Amino acid sequence: MEFFDSHAHLTGEGDYENLDEIIKRAKGANVTKIINICTDLGSLDRGLELSKKYDFVFAAAATTPHGADNDNDILFEDVKKAALNKKLIAIGETGLDYFYGFEKKEFQKLFFTNYLELAKETNLPLIIHARDAFEDIFKIADKVELKRAVLHCFTGTEKEAKKVLDRGWLISFSGIITFKNSSDLRDVLKNIPIESILIETDAPFLSPQSKRGQKNEPANVVETAEVIANIKNKSLEEIAKITFDNANKFFFS
Repeated sequence: MEFFDSHAHLTGEGDYENLDEIIKRAKGANVTKIINICTDLGSLDRGLELSKKYDFVFAAAATTPHGADNDNDILFEDVKKAALNKKLIAIGETGLDYFYGFEKKEFQKLFFTNYLELAKETNLPLIIHARDAFEDIFKIADKVELKRAVLHCFTGTEKEAKKVLDRGWLISFSGIITFKNSSDLRDVLKNIPIESILIETDAPFLSPQSKRGQKNEPANVVETAEVIANIKNKSLEEIAKITFDNANKFFFS
């Protein structure tokens, strides 16, 4: 039985004191592939080195919506160079986030569009961050005719999930699905085909219910898989295999 953590932040500054121990615990939990999300120059440099050290940790990179506070994306050219040099497995996470209500939406849209076009140019999958911004996500992505994307850490409605699936994209669930107050999200999950699902930790954030208050890590993706197995009335082994195969196809095909 193998697990694929499709979204973790391993190389952010100060995220982990001993990354080798984090990786060791992941392997001990049968997490055999990890996508490491890099969101600034430092995490990208460290991420590329980490991928050299561990051949089962793969780098993805982009500017997050929260980094789009002006029109000067200092990360973009480095991401493009790494992508063209085949050092990235995906572009992301990028997208739109209107949750707080004071975001600079036009800069977010500009950055998102640029990374969409880069994903298309390099034929890499796109990892999308969407929060209270689904309609704009769809409107912008449809113009680029994006074919291969995943909505990471999904917290949307059943209607929004359907629009994601209608575009042939995947939906990734994090430890949020395990939270006591996430019954609505679990209801959404019930109607999503398992063939369209990935699992993730979003480490070091969003630790699952049993580890709330602790720093999250890839080994904890197993708890998310257990909850999905219960909801889908399948064995943990089945969920592990299906989501592993889904992620392999998405990132490596």
